[in-house]
Amino acid sequence: MLYLEGNKRIILVGIPGVGKTTILKKMVDILKDHNKTVHVVSFGTLMFEVAKENGLKDRDELRHLPVDRQQHLQKLAAEKIAAFDEQVVIVDTHAFINSPEGYYPGLPEHVLKIIKPTNFVSVSAKPEEIYNRRMTDETRNRDKITLLTINKELDIQSAMISACTVLTGSPVKHILNREGKIDEAIDKIINALGL
Repeated sequence: MLYLEGNKRIILVGIPGVGKTTILKKMVDILKDHNKTVHVVSFGTLMFEVAKENGLKDRDELRHLPVDRQQHLQKLAAEKIAAFDEQVVIVDTHAFINSPEGYYPGLPEHVLKIIKPTNFVSVSAKPEEIYNRRMTDETRNRDKITLLTINKELDIQSAMISACTVLTGSPVKHILNREGKIDEAIDKIINALGL
């Protein structure tokens, strides 16, 4: 049985190919089956909606914007998220943005102060599984990848999300989404969040 101690603002991160979208869909179904009000928002999509108003045409262009422009879009998106009042708000995002200047935090301190997350979930998978999933994803315009870059991205995600937990005082649950074991991953998330 699911219970809820106050509203939850959950930040769910994962590099492309870890299965985050599939986990999200199944989590939402479980929460709704237990009569929880849920709002899922993609942080990048929200940023893109604002950026489109200023002439951006492709979501994958976001990471190539100057850092100050990304910061402004992050702030506007965070303010919209902070206004949601469902029992469970899940923010689907990435822990970092690979920009021309280097790796920029997807959740810098100014964004965390606005959203006020109660929990973080960091989803990963085996690098080989991530590679295979990305190679078959034709829906996005991704940069060239190797197992070495995937391992680096997983390390950066872990470091970035650790910094977020220190800044907010909110716990993080690290989840390994193994091929064919998605229900196991979802059970671990729901138990860790007390949902």
